[in-house]
Amino acid sequence: MSSHEERRVRRGQKRREEIAIVAEQVFLELGFTEATMQIVATRAGASKETLYRHFGCKAELFSEVMNGRCERFMSGAEEACSSANEPAVALKAVGLAVLNLIVSPSGLSVYRLVVSETLRAPELGQIFYELGPKRLYLKVADYLAMMTKAGKLNCPDPLVCAELFLGAVNSGHQMRELVMPNKTIITEERKNAYVDEAVQMFLARYGRV
Repeated sequence: MSSHEERRVRRGQKRREEIAIVAEQVFLELGFTEATMQIVATRAGASKETLYRHFGCKAELFSEVMNGRCERFMSGAEEACSSANEPAVALKAVGLAVLNLIVSPSGLSVYRLVVSETLRAPELGQIFYELGPKRLYLKVADYLAMMTKAGKLNCPDPLVCAELFLGAVNSGHQMRELVMPNKTIITEERKNAYVDEAVQMFLARYGRV
């Protein structure tokens, strides 16, 4: 590839990322159904043709938005789930990251969007699940399987164990924030204490004696 072609590819990728940032705000503001490719193109200062050149359809554009969000989160999760980290350390890091995400304004906004729109646009829920929760479950399950093989944990079904742990971290926090926004404030101290309890509960059941 020539230097000119490389610059063109970089410019194209940069423009794609810029459009995805604008699209995220449009989806959060208008919802998936009401958001249109024309609205995104106008706000991004691009032609509709340019938008369709980068993204074949609205679902593909939403997938790009979700993939960007998940990549940022998963990079931290992958670092936490390193073989160099002991189970208590890895689970604490992942659990705290998940709790911070699900109660954040941005995380809650995306979740509301997906739940409210999925009946009208079923592909939305599948995109969200495949790129977000499922990917995280599998990453944590891989780590649990690795630690079980190393003799540091005893997880007979790593995927089930991963879902149980992440479910314990989530607990009622996300639900309370969704139905009673701003009624309670979860302090950093409380988050740390809660995740510590979830980790200890998990290790009491699946840790090696």
